[in-house]
Amino acid sequence: MTAVLTADRTATAPIARVSGCELQVPLVAGGTCRYANFDYAASAPALELVTQRVTELLPTYASVHRGAGFASRVSTDAYEGARATVARFVNAADDQVVVFTRNTTDSLNLLAGCVPGDTVVLDVEHHANLLPWKKNGRRVVEAADTIEETVRRLIAELCTKPAALVAITGASNVTGEVLPIERIATIAHRCGARILVDGAQLLPHRRIDLIACGVDYLAFSGHKLYAPFGAGVLVGRRDWLDAAEPYLAGGGAVQEVTLTETRWAPAPQRHEAGSPNVLGVAAIAAACEALCDIGSAATTKHERALADRLRGGLDAIDGVHQLRLWADCDESVGIVTFTVDGFQPGQVAAYLSAEHGIGVRDGRFCAHPVLARLGLPGAVRASLGLGSCADDVDRLMSAVSTLVEQGPSREYAKTDGHWNPTPETRVFPSFGAQHGDGSAPCA
Repeated sequence: MTAVLTADRTATAPIARVSGCELQVPLVAGGTCRYANFDYAASAPALELVTQRVTELLPTYASVHRGAGFASRVSTDAYEGARATVARFVNAADDQVVVFTRNTTDSLNLLAGCVPGDTVVLDVEHHANLLPWKKNGRRVVEAADTIEETVRRLIAELCTKPAALVAITGASNVTGEVLPIERIATIAHRCGARILVDGAQLLPHRRIDLIACGVDYLAFSGHKLYAPFGAGVLVGRRDWLDAAEPYLAGGGAVQEVTLTETRWAPAPQRHEAGSPNVLGVAAIAAACEALCDIGSAATTKHERALADRLRGGLDAIDGVHQLRLWADCDESVGIVTFTVDGFQPGQVAAYLSAEHGIGVRDGRFCAHPVLARLGLPGAVRASLGLGSCADDVDRLMSAVSTLVEQGPSREYAKTDGHWNPTPETRVFPSFGAQHGDGSAPCA
């Protein structure tokens, strides 16, 4: 597969085409404008090449592993071929298997049922990498204001009491700051623990070489990797996965069943019961191929140029404050999170959407302890991706500057938990909820 790049390959132009790149959205004052998407960290749009792969596969979609028909053979080959593609993409070791799941949260919950002992985590984790480990003993290390001191605290915790696993984020979903994965992996192994990396935010921006980094387990989601078709991945060492009870009990996870005994299959099939999400898995494989074609150097150059432009522009606006966790962190992905004096985060997000056609995320980002640590009830997050460009960054900076200097042009109020302009003049489409006459589709 060859990725389709834009004609302008400078660092501040979109580096690949994504679905929705020409989306026109309504404005509260009337008219429309092109949507500026700064919410990649929540759910990235599909790469057009990914959408093409799914469309190509749809006519031959059929059962996997169980059918002798032509379509079933094609679907099975696509499914197992995707497993091999993902393994190559992350350079998995021979004793590591690729298990397909629904998303990162699903992957982490699966692994939590396999860990034979305590898991050590930092207090800066996304809820998906904080909550599941309570099942088998979770020990939380409070992060310091520097990465150096945070690593020292991890070492102290692991030296105080043995642990089976250290589970850390690759990049903070709140600030984008990147942890020294290879260093922490070395420390964990010296202390007799394995390491899990929540790669949901890191992998769309930086390649992870599992062998080179010494990472034992990696979890990530298709919907953050430009493949939003409902599939996720857990890559990890086979022994724990083979020894654990199946994540789901059902067809496909077994070798033999009688009324008195069940002989389970080894991983990965052991944890993939039921009819798999063939299209979602094929989409992830297509995204991995496209990212390989684009190249990590081009991706990093593009992202850093835009992120530096955005951070510098926001720094120049009085009353705008950017969030950071670690004073000594010199590496981050394209996530810029900020607050605006005098405005609640939801109000800022609603203003950007209604008056400028800009999409951001506001709130606590499924990382409540992080926001509490920073002493904030919430913030605004702008996240960049392959479809981002300098024009979008400039629009965002201009919109924030106008908000600070002039205020919004409309009144905003919170209704049903969401901020909206009052009155709301935009018309939102409703897909599949009702027929044109207002009746329910199955009434």
